[in-house]
Amino acid sequence: MKLDVIFDPVGLPTSEVAGRVVFVVDVLRATTVMCTALHQGARGIVPVSSTEEAMRVAQALGTEDVLLSGERNGLPIPGFALGNSPLEMTEGVVKGKSLVMTTTNGTKALLATQGAAEVYIAAAVNVSVAGVRARELLELNEDLVILCSGREGNFGLDDAYTAGRLAVLALGGRRIRKGLNDAALVAVDLVRRYGNRWERPLSLSAAGRHLRAIGFSSDVLYAAHEDQHPVLPVYRDRRITLSPLP
Repeated sequence: MKLDVIFDPVGLPTSEVAGRVVFVVDVLRATTVMCTALHQGARGIVPVSSTEEAMRVAQALGTEDVLLSGERNGLPIPGFALGNSPLEMTEGVVKGKSLVMTTTNGTKALLATQGAAEVYIAAAVNVSVAGVRARELLELNEDLVILCSGREGNFGLDDAYTAGRLAVLALGGRRIRKGLNDAALVAVDLVRRYGNRWERPLSLSAAGRHLRAIGFSSDVLYAAHEDQHPVLPVYRDRRITLSPLP
C-alpha cells in the first residue's frame, strides 16, 4: 500500500502519477464547482489551461449547449457565461450543458495528471463518496496520490486539510504510518488539529481569506458543506463526467 499527498502540482514529474490513481483536490473552489455542476445535471466538464484555449475549445465544439466557466485571481473572466462559484451551478443553468472550464489552480492540477491510471475529483461536498472509492482501491493494493491544487504554486491549508480528510477515510480510521509519504502524514495531522469541522481550515486558509475579501464568503461556506453532492466525478480523455456509483 502506498498513499502519497502532493501539496501542489508545480513541476510535478510524470513519474509521480504514471500508472497510479489520482484524486485531485481544489476545494476552494474548482473541484467543489465540478461536483456541484455534475450533480445539477451538467453533461460534462472540459478543463483547459487558459482563457484562449477555453474559447478555442468552445468554438470547436460549436453547439449552444456549451458554457464557458472560469476565473482569474478569484474573479469571473469577462465574456464567460459562468465564473467559478458553486452557487452559479444551478440545475436551471447547467443541466444538459457541457462546461469548458479554466481556473487559476484547479484545472492546472488536473492537466498535470497525464499518464495516471484513473483521476477522480474530490472536495468536501463529495468526500465520503471519494473516500469509499479510495479505500476500495487501497484494499486492492493500488497506489494512490492525492494531488492538491495549492495556491499559485504554494501550500494551501484548505486543500491539505481536504487531503487529510480523504486520507483518513481511505485508511478506514486505522492509524497506519507505513506507506504514507511525509505530506500525507502532515495532512492527517491537520485533521487531528482541526477536527471534523470544515469551516475553520477553509476560512483560515489564504484562499478562504482572499475569497472573503473579494465578496465570495458564501462560496467558502458552501464549500464546507460535507457530502452535499454525493457524486464521484472522473476525468478521462480530457473530460470530467460522473463515475457510476455502486
